Amino acid sequence: MTNDPEHSRIERILAGEQHLYAEMVDKYKSYAYTIAQKILQNRPDAEEATQDAFIKAYHHLKGFNQQSKFSTWLYRIVFNTAISYKRRSKQQFQSLENTFVEYRGEGEGMLEKTDRKKFLNLAMAKLNEADRTALSLFYLQEFSLEEIAEITGMPANTAKVRIHRARLRLADELKNILNKEALTL
Repeated sequence: MTNDPEHSRIERILAGEQHLYAEMVDKYKSYAYTIAQKILQNRPDAEEATQDAFIKAYHHLKGFNQQSKFSTWLYRIVFNTAISYKRRSKQQFQSLENTFVEYRGEGEGMLEKTDRKKFLNLAMAKLNEADRTALSLFYLQEFSLEEIAEITGMPANTAKVRIHRARLRLADELKNILNKEALTL
């Protein structure tokens, strides 16, 4: 066991101080939701999967190997839970009611940034869920290859190859989108 403050908090939770688990939830809920959202691409399902994952983590806290980081263990549970939800609901369409459109009239610099983000999101949406998740974990959340391997259940070398190939597919999708966009100007 390490001297990690989270590990001592987990020991206290297991000893009966369940209210401390709420602090753990607050600390990790944002990125846990992000993982579920990247996989499910549906806000209500992502919220439900995230909540379910936290409940599962709480019930299995005794089985947590304290040689690992709690966040990696938790994100693995979130990832698996979201994949299970995805398998259960084979819905492939997005309702217009659930579509969020953001409008900001804050000048040209913001418009360029918004355009870049829009095109990147369009390209990411065309990738499969495993590629989206791998890129998000590596580039957006800055997890190491070892942490990504633990979260996704694949070997670190496989994660490295997946990220590389996903980056190439993302570049191809961006080229396709930008070529189409340039033709409509």
